Amino acid sequence: MKKHFLLVTMLFASMMMGMAQSTATLLNESFDGAAMPTGWSIMGQGTSNWEVKATNNSGGEPNEMHLKYSPQFNGISRLVTPAVNLTDISEVVFLFKHCLDNYSGSHTLGIATSSDDGATWNMGWSKIYSTDGVYSVAEHITTPDMGKPSVRFCLYYSGNSYNIDNWYFDDIKILRLGELDINLDKIEMEKVLSFGFIAPSFLVTNFGNQSITSIEASYQFEGHEVVSQSFTTDLASLTSTTLTFDDSTYLYPGSYLLTVTLSKINGQPIEKTLSKTINIAMGQTQKYPMIEHFSSSTCGPCVSVNNAMTAFENANQGKYTYTKYPMNWPYGGDPYFTEEGRVRRLYYSVGAVPQTFLDGDDQGNTSVSQTAFDAHYATPTFADIKGSFNVEGKTINIIVDVMSYCNLGEGYRVYVSVNEKETHGNVGGNGETSFHHIMMKMLADAEGNAINLEGGKSQRFEFSHDMSSTHVEEMSDLEVSVWLQDYASKKVINSRFLYPYTDLHPYPVENLVLEETSENAMTASWEAPASGTPTGYNVFLDGDTLAENTTETSLAFDAETGSFHVVEVEAVYSETITSVKVAASKRNTWKVEENKTVAQCRLFPNPAHETVRIIADSRIRQIAVYSITGMMVERVEADAERVNLNISNYNSGVYFVQVLTHDGNTVTKKLVVK
Repeated sequence: MKKHFLLVTMLFASMMMGMAQSTATLLNESFDGAAMPTGWSIMGQGTSNWEVKATNNSGGEPNEMHLKYSPQFNGISRLVTPAVNLTDISEVVFLFKHCLDNYSGSHTLGIATSSDDGATWNMGWSKIYSTDGVYSVAEHITTPDMGKPSVRFCLYYSGNSYNIDNWYFDDIKILRLGELDINLDKIEMEKVLSFGFIAPSFLVTNFGNQSITSIEASYQFEGHEVVSQSFTTDLASLTSTTLTFDDSTYLYPGSYLLTVTLSKINGQPIEKTLSKTINIAMGQTQKYPMIEHFSSSTCGPCVSVNNAMTAFENANQGKYTYTKYPMNWPYGGDPYFTEEGRVRRLYYSVGAVPQTFLDGDDQGNTSVSQTAFDAHYATPTFADIKGSFNVEGKTINIIVDVMSYCNLGEGYRVYVSVNEKETHGNVGGNGETSFHHIMMKMLADAEGNAINLEGGKSQRFEFSHDMSSTHVEEMSDLEVSVWLQDYASKKVINSRFLYPYTDLHPYPVENLVLEETSENAMTASWEAPASGTPTGYNVFLDGDTLAENTTETSLAFDAETGSFHVVEVEAVYSETITSVKVAASKRNTWKVEENKTVAQCRLFPNPAHETVRIIADSRIRQIAVYSITGMMVERVEADAERVNLNISNYNSGVYFVQVLTHDGNTVTKKLVVK
């Protein structure tokens, strides 16, 4: 029996030596509940300054812990954890995320421990912060309290609370590190991507004491093959890195569950898995950035920002959407303040005016910069908004259509703001006599309207509201701004001003369908809008105009077997008024047997700089080039077995070249551009 027990023990020890040693999690809190978690407390000053808030400013998921400046205190305030058993533990790692919204001066943030329930505290780490920003902290903590059975940790603030506006904290973890361990933090990909070649990226952190020199990982989009890769790294303890797979997967429009798995580090087995749903869009449209501006007619510094925004508007007419929220402070506040403005202020954690936001991104206490705006405007988006409003006496009537090129799950909201273009009655002492884009009413309310869309289709919102109870000065001076926003991330997907003062609402077409009609052709057909009388329809094939203002409700187009196409249709009501597009996508599978890859296809030279020659064993019909993120860079028609592709205008990097031959076969090759 003794020999048998010894053998089992030796086998178990040998097996453990061949495995990565896992890190022990002693505490993990993400403040997901509505109230302070059980066992947590506030000690010292500022006991009423802490709250759990439904925001994610520090970079985690909502909710998070919030330290506010009011009521003012001058001293130390501690956010205290439940007791942790540190018996036989001489060192831990304390990790957290935080976001400082600073008012002035410098502030001390620290970590301390106590083994006598807070009677005495031993400092483990501290740092002075004076700049707005989002930060991550991972610190080794060794104090005299190590090794004791009941130890409380605290995050403490030291200073005058009046000099901060807000401080946010999330994802607090206390770990006992193993010798060799890794954490798969997140899949670093947008929730929505364009169809084409997709190569996932993921973020990892070394949660062991040893450096990590190699990682074996794999990914799989549901319904597709597993793709594996070995990565060479030099990842020190408690450092992070983002890794991107070299090999991509071609995805057509739809929703896919992406799973990333880590199987080995430094040659030792480990199992870490993370999944995320990725929506692949069938198209893109123009982005109209959304500007949200918090201001007040009693605010002196607001004047210069208002003037700068007026100049900005003059330089960017027709390219943006805008809503301004008057606040009820300082000095008595703007008399046009509403509770809806308060809701938006709390959503963005605004503590001072002026403050501007561009597509949900905080621009600070200044105007929107042209550089930031240009970057947003130049980035295509996957959803569009069109609509109209009219006025009958004191009642405004609004119809909005929102269309998405991909399936939109829960978490997105549509916001509708009725603004007055220029007001004069809210003069408040800062020297200004007129104010622009002043929000009068949000419909249905400031929390937004939930939306859940099937890709390519639209959803309608209709509102009527009597504006008599608002601050409206002139019913003939209204505008309506609408935007689609991811509520959790605050990212605005798209926005638009509605067509004003018209009974001619641009209703979209219905029931767009694509069908294969032969091995070389497809047909798009649709139905007229349920309401309204359009003059015709604009039809787009793969982003190019197929027909303009046609009165037909079906069109045929060339589509060889195996090719994939996207059709969009918009209803035309006048020279300036069109509906949102509806969209459909389909691959021509007419008489298609299982696809075979081209027996031989070479790129030469590779890497290349100015020209690459593409050689196949049958005649090439089309070449499509995609970036590593899956965006199409170029499509070239051909009719030869050898094609020279000019890449002199390409940026350096990795591309994917898809070759389609006349016999319907395809092959994809990776190209490196120097």
